[in-house]
Amino acid sequence: MQPFNFISILLVVVLLFDSGCRNESEIDALLEKDISLDIEKGKGIRMVYSDSAQVKLIVEAPEMVRSAEFGQQKDYFPAGIIVEFIGPDQKPFSWLEANEAVREENSGKIVAKGRVVFENNKDQKLETPELIWDEQQKKVYTDKIVRITEPSRGDTTYGFGFSANQEFTIFEIRKKVLGRRNIEDIVSGID
Repeated sequence: MQPFNFISILLVVVLLFDSGCRNESEIDALLEKDISLDIEKGKGIRMVYSDSAQVKLIVEAPEMVRSAEFGQQKDYFPAGIIVEFIGPDQKPFSWLEANEAVREENSGKIVAKGRVVFENNKDQKLETPELIWDEQQKKVYTDKIVRITEPSRGDTTYGFGFSANQEFTIFEIRKKVLGRRNIEDIVSGID
């Protein structure tokens, strides 16, 4: 048994005694259950990430399952996830929403799947079945099909492969397959 597991079991037993569970048979019944100390579960999750006392992003999810194996921590969001990216003015500037997601602590990446929507406060919206967010590089990308819409400009672009900064202010579609652009943007670019 790993030292961490032994300490965790000991802590549970001490807390049970301290919280009024004085019956030995109740403790024995609890210890006989197949309790995994490498798995943590939570509901109604709200995580706030900050750097130098500045909030950088907020993650919300209906539920989270954390696999806490030593050196292999992963957070699973099986019922969906919403991420708000916060700017220096402490206002959100982009959002990520997905049906499910997995965050691997070692790689610093979140893989969002299902119906994934990434949008910013400049009225640009990306939709794709999978999007990878690299926390360390502050980039999002995919090799799947994407649709980018800019309703204020009347633009819609479809393609395969996408990469952008997490602010979604600079982005690239690797292979465009269809697009509808506002003619005023094309004409003004000629001048």
